[in-house]
Amino acid sequence: MITSKEELSAWLRLSLTHGVGNETMRRLMAAFGLPEAVFTQSSSTLRQVVSAAQALALQQEPEGLQTLLDDTWEWLQTPAGSKVQRSIVTLGDKEYPSALLQMPDPPMMLYAIGQTDWLAKLEATSCIAVVGSRNPTPQGEHNAKAFAQVLSSAGLTVVSGMALGVDGAAHQGALAGAAPEALATIAVVGTGLDRVYPKHHLQLAHQIAQRGLILSEYPLGTPPLNANFPKRNRIISGLSQATLVVEAALKSGSLITAKQSLEQGKEVLAIPGSIHSTQSKGCHALIKQGAKLVESAQDVLEELRVPDPFKSSQNPSTEEKESALTPEAQLLACMGFDPVGLDALQARCGLDTASLQTQLLTLELAGRIGRLPGGLFQRIAKA
Repeated sequence: MITSKEELSAWLRLSLTHGVGNETMRRLMAAFGLPEAVFTQSSSTLRQVVSAAQALALQQEPEGLQTLLDDTWEWLQTPAGSKVQRSIVTLGDKEYPSALLQMPDPPMMLYAIGQTDWLAKLEATSCIAVVGSRNPTPQGEHNAKAFAQVLSSAGLTVVSGMALGVDGAAHQGALAGAAPEALATIAVVGTGLDRVYPKHHLQLAHQIAQRGLILSEYPLGTPPLNANFPKRNRIISGLSQATLVVEAALKSGSLITAKQSLEQGKEVLAIPGSIHSTQSKGCHALIKQGAKLVESAQDVLEELRVPDPFKSSQNPSTEEKESALTPEAQLLACMGFDPVGLDALQARCGLDTASLQTQLLTLELAGRIGRLPGGLFQRIAKA
C-alpha cells in the first residue's frame, strides 16, 4: 500500500509515461525493482530492457504529473473516524488481492475506496461476478437483484461494474442480502475514483463504499472513455470464481467478461430467457457454447458447491397452491413468460378490457409484470 508521496510520485510517473503499458512496467520492475529505481537508470541501461523511444520517454517527466500527484495525495487522506477508507495498492504489495495475481495482465495500480481492509483478504472462491445488459427487461432486472440477494445471503461477495441495468440491480441485491459484517459487493469501474459514473448511481456508490469496495485501475480524473470498460471487465472476472450473465445482447460487453472468465479458467453461468428477447440472445449463445444454464440462484449455489442457507425453509408448493386461486394468478398463467400484447392476452383470458387493464395494473404495482416497448407486457418470475 502506498504510504508516502515520494512513492506515489514514482508510481504515477511510470504509469503516465507515454508508450509504457502494464507489460513494459512489469519488465522494468523485474529488471530494476521499484519504480523509484527505474528513474535512476541511464538511457543505455534502460535500452537493454525497453525500446529507445520508451527509454527517452522515461527520462522526461509526464505533463501534468505534479498536479495529479497533489490531487491524488490529497484524495488518499482519509478523514479521521471515517468508515469509508481510501487506498492505492500496487503489484507486489501484501495488500494486493491474491486473486488478481492469477491474471495474465493484472493492474499495476489499484485504487480503492470503501472497506479497504478487505483487499488483502479477497479470494476468488468468495466472490462471484454478476453482469448483464444496461437495458434489461423487467424480468432481467428482477433476476439480477434476486439472484444477487440470495448469493450474498449465502456468503458470496457479488462483483459487478456499477453500470445501469443489471449491474446496478446486482449491487442492490447484494447489499440487501449480505450479513452486516460481510463484504457485500465490489464495483469495478472504468473511471477515476474521484467521480461516479453513471451519475444516476451516486447514492448506490455511497452505499457500496459503506459496505463494500469500489475499485479502479485508472488514475483520478479519468473520464468514462469507451475503451476503458472492456478492459476493466478482466478485473471483474479475475476477482471471481465464476461469472453469471443475467441478460446480454449478442454484442454486449457482458460477453467480453464471460470470455475473459473462460480465458482465466473460470466458470461461466447464464440465465436463459425468451427466444423473442434481444437481451436473451447473448445468454443463449453462451449456453450453446457450453456455459452452465441456471434457472435459480440455488442452481448457482449447487454449481459452486456453496451451501444454500434457505434450503430447509423453502416451501414453494404451498405458495403456488394459494396463489393459483386468485384472478391475478390465472391471468399470469395466461400470459406465460414471453412478451404479449393486450389484444393477444385478452383473447387468451377472455376478460373484458376494463377488467384486464385493472388486473394488469395490480400486477404491475406488485412487481409481478413489467411493461415493454410497443405496448407489450411480460411476466416477472421469482428467482
